[in-house]
Amino acid sequence: MPSSDTEGPESRSTRPRAFIVTTYGLYAREVGGWISVSALIQLMGQLDVDAPSVRSAISRLKRRGLLEARKVNGSAGYGLSRQAREILDEGDQRIFGRRRAELADGWLLAVFSVPEAQRQQRHLLRSRLSWLGFGVTASGVWIAPHYLYEETREVLERHDLSGYVDLFRADYLAFGDVAELVAQWWDLDGLQRLYDEFLSSFFPVRDRWRRADAGSDAEAFGDYARVLTEWRRLPFLDPGLPPELLPPDWHGARAAALFDELREKLTERAHRFATSVIEEH
Repeated sequence: MPSSDTEGPESRSTRPRAFIVTTYGLYAREVGGWISVSALIQLMGQLDVDAPSVRSAISRLKRRGLLEARKVNGSAGYGLSRQAREILDEGDQRIFGRRRAELADGWLLAVFSVPEAQRQQRHLLRSRLSWLGFGVTASGVWIAPHYLYEETREVLERHDLSGYVDLFRADYLAFGDVAELVAQWWDLDGLQRLYDEFLSSFFPVRDRWRRADAGSDAEAFGDYARVLTEWRRLPFLDPGLPPELLPPDWHGARAAALFDELREKLTERAHRFATSVIEEH
């Protein structure tokens, strides 16, 4: 399942693309990675995305190398590229297998220097580190919980960025208060606002699905696609810092519990609807 690596903060123009990425991440890989255009249009209709917007979003995803046009049994459709599959697989681990660091784990430091003539590589490196959940301590010195080491190494090697970076395991010794420093290294206020927005948006959805007459399978698909689309970027912005270093009123745990409850309630019904549409087309 993808992250903000594929789609940034949601807007009216990016939302159709984000919904399509979510749908491919949830259902395409189990059917060979391919979905017909007609099936995608029908599925996106449950999310209030019209056919022209679907086709425009598909075109953008194709240009970015995430989708590849091909026909199956005479039907036009799009399959996942190798790059997209890698992004989805990486996303699954972070989104559905969240970890929380412990203070005893220590820190991972990424120290890098990229020549001025290679600005594109510098931009790519910074975006990869941000996507992995690193905070910034100083120019060219980024920090993350140490449990992200293996994932960081794999991502940097895959993108040919390892030659610019040295990775260190570190312990904080002196002289400041680590909780105060963490609030400088990461935008915790901004992340808290995103968690609050998520809670405000989806508490009513949870309450509705707690009722016996909550809705149809099609409605379950629409709600699950929305909740996952909004949720999937958050685990990449939140590196899973130790609870001792987070504000006392931190809402990340409540948001995660809400996502887990909705996922449990909606997954089966949403899957039943989506696969029936995909198989029909």
